[in-house]
Amino acid sequence: MAYELDNLPLEELFLPVSNATAALVRLDERIACSPIGNGLVARLDMRDAVASMWLDGELVHLEDLVLHDAMMDLRTPSHALTLAHAVLRMRRQIAGRPADWALSAAGIRHLLGLQGEAAAQAEPEAGNQDSQADETALYQDIDALLARTDAILKGLAEPRPRREMAQPMADRNDVFVDEDQDEDARLKEWMVCFEATAHLPPMLRAAIMHDAWFTHEVVQRSVWIGRVLTAAYLRQSGLAAHHVPALSIGLRNKRPDERRSGSQLVRLKTFLAAIEEMADAALKEHDRLMLAREQMSRKLKGRRSNSRLPQLMEMTLRSPLISSLMVEKELKVTQQGALKLIAELNLREITGRGRFRAWGIL
Repeated sequence: MAYELDNLPLEELFLPVSNATAALVRLDERIACSPIGNGLVARLDMRDAVASMWLDGELVHLEDLVLHDAMMDLRTPSHALTLAHAVLRMRRQIAGRPADWALSAAGIRHLLGLQGEAAAQAEPEAGNQDSQADETALYQDIDALLARTDAILKGLAEPRPRREMAQPMADRNDVFVDEDQDEDARLKEWMVCFEATAHLPPMLRAAIMHDAWFTHEVVQRSVWIGRVLTAAYLRQSGLAAHHVPALSIGLRNKRPDERRSGSQLVRLKTFLAAIEEMADAALKEHDRLMLAREQMSRKLKGRRSNSRLPQLMEMTLRSPLISSLMVEKELKVTQQGALKLIAELNLREITGRGRFRAWGIL
């Protein structure tokens, strides 16, 4: 079933599109010019992955995702945590590639886990730039695998289930899959809709992309990929040239009856309002982190040039929480040295538990 484009109420969408565009561009400019831009993006990626699982009915704690990403799980990762980490890795993968890669034929099939002959036929003449990017990504995956193997041998991490290593679309449960649904056909219809909106403003086009993906259920599993692809388009369009927007953070604050309304206009307005709220919240988070950075910078005065406090400060700004093991691993210090650095920076303890302690900026 084709997505309805002929009767869009453009007059009613003009103001929401303008407000959402202005908010997102303002956030992107702040990230580009800020000394803590990379740290803010890293935090938004983490929070977006957690919010994305919440939208799909799964509860993942932010601290569990941080530790899982650092390969320092306190317990066996749950299926929801595994999916949240897949969202995080996909966002990072898109951010590390050229802006137009994610929505290319090869990029979409790669992100959906549809590699094979179809992917080869979709891009028979891949450019040298894509080949180099693929080679770089392969080396990064190998380095990450070696690092995790080393951590497992040292007892710092537990082996992950084999299914986590699969592509998002490859991990399927046949009980919940409708074999009569042709996902390839629906994906082609979604791409046709994407091409048909080329004349519209980028923000409105992103709203339609998002709405068409979830309205027509392009895929049966890993539906969160639609939000990531929409964010990738906003980056490609130039509205968010320096980051992948955290759409799930804004959508999480919207009521379900608005996000899933039977009215196309309500759904589009909800999406645009969610982007505006997400950008405003991210700007407030940026200001909070800048204030914390200024306060911590005062403790660096008079320190030796080889002091590790500046590295710890940067680490704290980009991660919602840190543990002593994370500090030991990244700064190459002993446990006592890590605890001493944390005390000198006067970080706030988050957990308050003796068995596991974590610190962060509150």
